[in-house]
Amino acid sequence: MSEDKENIENTEVVDQLPEDMAPAGDTAEDRLTALENELAAAKQDILYAHAETQNVRRRLEKELADARAYASTSFARDMLSVADNLTRALQAIPADLREDEKFKGLVAGLEATARELESVFGRHGIQKVESIGQPLDPNKHQAMMEMPSADAEPGTVLVEMQAGYTIKDRLLRPALVSVAKKPD
Repeated sequence: MSEDKENIENTEVVDQLPEDMAPAGDTAEDRLTALENELAAAKQDILYAHAETQNVRRRLEKELADARAYASTSFARDMLSVADNLTRALQAIPADLREDEKFKGLVAGLEATARELESVFGRHGIQKVESIGQPLDPNKHQAMMEMPSADAEPGTVLVEMQAGYTIKDRLLRPALVSVAKKPD
């Protein structure tokens, strides 16, 4: 009698399973194995979902950090032309005008503006690329021409036509340079 009661209880459990999970004539061990396999698959799916969530979180945190660090890149590029023009203006002032009392204040103001601009660049991680005397680095320099030189090694930067800049660890603008080559 107890065996009949047990069969009735097993039938009730099987009847409560969804149709696609209901075993067709399987033994209790087969059903247990199938359920254990399903449990293992569900655990694996949870682990994959958790890992994917962590990856998405890390990727978003990196993108947010990059956005904060490099948000001013476009503005910084625009300001480089201002710095170039200010530098050219200061270089164009002849020495005799620098000493003239009428222009001394103007020259001092322009020099102070140039120093302040460099200071602002420094506070925002914008640095000039060192070029003259350095070997050509295609990641930092753009060679515009080659000049024969007996004094410098071939591939060494001789003249900087336009300063290059980096922002934090990224190139903002390459330096336009002239590079040494072997004399003919």
